[in-house]
Amino acid sequence: MTIGGILTILMYTLAPFIWLLMIGLTIIIGLLLLAYLRGYQITHHHSHLASLLAVLIGLTAFLWVPWLTHSTLGYVATVVDWIALIGAAIATFMIAFITLHPLSYLIRLQNEK
Repeated sequence: MTIGGILTILMYTLAPFIWLLMIGLTIIIGLLLLAYLRGYQITHHHSHLASLLAVLIGLTAFLWVPWLTHSTLGYVATVVDWIALIGAAIATFMIAFITLHPLSYLIRLQNEK
């Protein structure tokens, strides 16, 4: 299969969910922009709770990603399947982190006032 064919299938698969992806992206960008305007810098703010929650949410991806795809962990048998599942877990961790970390900054900032 060519790369063009793979991208075509991917676009047909994602088409019904584009609106959800755009809403999520808007929320994340809005949160990051609001935190940035209030002085947030990722290297200066350290929240162990937000990091721990992001790791736990990323680890839960091992349970709900196979369920979401109507599969089970027993069907994850090949190296490619495990790489895809680990990639989904890492992506879930990253999205949780870029959402929870600035949110924890804004909550801490609000509690200090």
